[in-house]
Amino acid sequence: MATLKGQNFRILIYDSTASKYKVVGMSTNCVVTLNTNVDDGGTKDDVGLAAKPVVVSKSWQVQVESLDVSDAGAMLTAIKSLTPFTLIWDEVSTTDNQSPVADTGFARTGQAYLSDATFTFNDRENSSKNLQFSGYGAIDTLDATPTIQAISAGSYTKGQFVRLFLNTNNASAPTSVIAAAKQLSLHVSLTLEDATTKDTDGDWVVQEPTALNYDISTTALMRSNDTITSAVGSLYLATIEEIYESASPVKWQIANVSGDNNRTKGSVIASGSVIIQTLRLNGPNRQNATYTAQLQGYGAYTVGA
Repeated sequence: MATLKGQNFRILIYDSTASKYKVVGMSTNCVVTLNTNVDDGGTKDDVGLAAKPVVVSKSWQVQVESLDVSDAGAMLTAIKSLTPFTLIWDEVSTTDNQSPVADTGFARTGQAYLSDATFTFNDRENSSKNLQFSGYGAIDTLDATPTIQAISAGSYTKGQFVRLFLNTNNASAPTSVIAAAKQLSLHVSLTLEDATTKDTDGDWVVQEPTALNYDISTTALMRSNDTITSAVGSLYLATIEEIYESASPVKWQIANVSGDNNRTKGSVIASGSVIIQTLRLNGPNRQNATYTAQLQGYGAYTVGA
């Protein structure tokens, strides 16, 4: 039997709308982690110094990395809705490596919360997402071949075509981009707590959400020599410092862009309010001077405008 290659080990997610499973499109890596918590089972009855750990609980996580960010809105909605996903990990085959084999023996299925999601949109790079799922209860052996929904090949999104718009107040939607921006990421995390009790059957930990947080990171040049022909305004470091000094929330949007200088706002991916938590000015020798702003979400975000 040939060695199993990574492209033939994939994560599938149940699509309740289509009542079918589908792979995470354009994925580049996936990791399944099964954990056990143990107590020392050694007693005075045991001879010698060797430990005897005893399993007291079990949990699991799944991580998927992908170059498809077209579903960013759907993932942001999912993590906000606090609805568990049904996942499968298995060997896959056929065209585009999408069909699970199901009789491998190691295939498993279970429910999990999308507990952490990071979307990265960097200049002159393919945009990407990193999804982390935290298991909700037990996993089960996959004993039947699931019905799948084949997905077509996705398209790459260059990071310069997704930009952060920021306002100087919290009253209206922003109309200005971050000037000379280089990097952008949106990170959302769901805090989970162990909700198992003495009434819970088995060793598997049942986790439930208790808090939702998000943050945005942006890096830009302090000054650039780009020729700006777009009529869309922009914010430079001086204004970012003023926003920081005000210590008040401001409106933000992350949107697809086009047109002159990639400043014309198209469809909005997400929006909300933030405060600037950290502002770091960088002046390395013989390199471009930059600044990085870490923005902390203030209240709930909205998917779309």
